[in-house]
Amino acid sequence: MTDHQEKRRHTIALLSAMVAAGLTSVSTSGLAQNKPTSTLRIGYQKYGPLTILKGTGALEKRLATLGVDVKWTEFTAGPQLLEGLNVGSIDFGTTGEAPPIFAQAAGADLVYVANEPAAPGGEAIVVPKNSSIKSVAELKGKKVVLNKGSNVHYLLVKALEKAGVAYRDIETIFLPPADARAAFERGSVDAWAIWDPFLAAAEKQLGARILSDGKGIVSNHQFYLASRPYAQKRPDVLKALLDELARADAWILQNVKETSTIFSAQTGLPADVVELSNGRFSFHVQPITEQVIREQQSIADTFADLKLIPKKIQIKDAVIDIKFSNK
Repeated sequence: MTDHQEKRRHTIALLSAMVAAGLTSVSTSGLAQNKPTSTLRIGYQKYGPLTILKGTGALEKRLATLGVDVKWTEFTAGPQLLEGLNVGSIDFGTTGEAPPIFAQAAGADLVYVANEPAAPGGEAIVVPKNSSIKSVAELKGKKVVLNKGSNVHYLLVKALEKAGVAYRDIETIFLPPADARAAFERGSVDAWAIWDPFLAAAEKQLGARILSDGKGIVSNHQFYLASRPYAQKRPDVLKALLDELARADAWILQNVKETSTIFSAQTGLPADVVELSNGRFSFHVQPITEQVIREQQSIADTFADLKLIPKKIQIKDAVIDIKFSNK
């Protein structure tokens, strides 16, 4: 048996154990009672609880009792995922703080349904290991690459502000993660604002040095969002989905080593990268609170003041209350 086959076999065994451990309470007898009559289309990124949930098959079993199939589509980053939500190619997805603000300002009919706790260490501004730049203040006049409208966009704004550098005094280069990494490796940019697991990979594989992460600057929540029409039509499906996410989060917190193994297999990232990234993520899906709404509103107002979005928006207009179990 090759190393790849052994790794795949071990991962399948772990995923099976997750289901057996109670990530879903659906019996097989219930699966035949409701033939699928509709499909929930989920957008996910190469990381986070949705990746685990996709691997277990627990959601498919839970939603089969509601007559719902599941279709998964991977996206490279939050802005691209929410564009998919906006044009109707997906019904549900997860992103960081900034993408839904840009999407709402552009007229996307989306709603926030839940979030993961703050994880400020899961995003950072990095420079090459041999760079002479030692502080965020030294980015003045430099080129910084990032994914426009992503969570790190707000981190960059606030980190510059804290360092006394105006946003207009740096040159922003907008590229998705893979292209941004290539530019960073070539030395065609001076710094890179990026999130995990790409951040952890840059640290472990490239020796990238962190100038500033989000600690003391931003919260870095992960949000779960749905199209408003779908949320209004199928709140029962969203409740079941959030219930299963809560089960997955609980399992992840109790099985750290196994989680790293599964993430490594699911994402293709080395174990050391996954372990570093996992240690900075917060796993505990929860309802949107007034405090989180206020924080999102502050981000939206900042982007509006900088003319990064075309108009001011009200975050509370895009929040919907879905009751689910997150004990």
